[in-house]
Amino acid sequence: MRTRFSITPAIVLSGLLALPGALPTRADDKALIDANTERALAWLRESREDTARLLDEAAGVLVFPDLVKMGFGVGGEFGEGALIVEGDTVDYYASAGTTFGLGPEADYKAEVILFMTPQALQAFRDSRSWKVGEHATVPVLTDVTEVDAALGLDAPLIGLIFSEDGLVSDLNLDGTSVTRIVR
Repeated sequence: MRTRFSITPAIVLSGLLALPGALPTRADDKALIDANTERALAWLRESREDTARLLDEAAGVLVFPDLVKMGFGVGGEFGEGALIVEGDTVDYYASAGTTFGLGPEADYKAEVILFMTPQALQAFRDSRSWKVGEHATVPVLTDVTEVDAALGLDAPLIGLIFSEDGLVSDLNLDGTSVTRIVR
């Protein structure tokens, strides 16, 4: 008599946990997320005056200061970040994207979503899980010259993707999933 063996999600998860480095060993704590968020926002503010004005004019700023490349299986990216409203952290979020998009020479990648209207911010905060391209469109500024134009836009959302070398071109946020987390 033959016994059938089926692979269940529990078996897959236990196999992943057995692989060193396959999953993060621990989540970031509040202090680390806050410190990295401050570092990313300081870099944006210092990189160009107009970027600082965008940050100041936003009703809310969602910052994922240190996205990491996930190399197991299909790949992608993951990071934890904070939502800043009126200068205060109000919630913490996790971001999962379909692709990292930067080469192996990049030390880090950060993403920022600016909620330029109170309505866009409230719609985001009212959702438990939010996906770019499904729940909202987020145009990404890919060049510092676009910052000037963005200040005159009526766009409810604006995205910025950057590394240690500055704003990154040829990347977008489509498919990025954002979920509120408890920290």
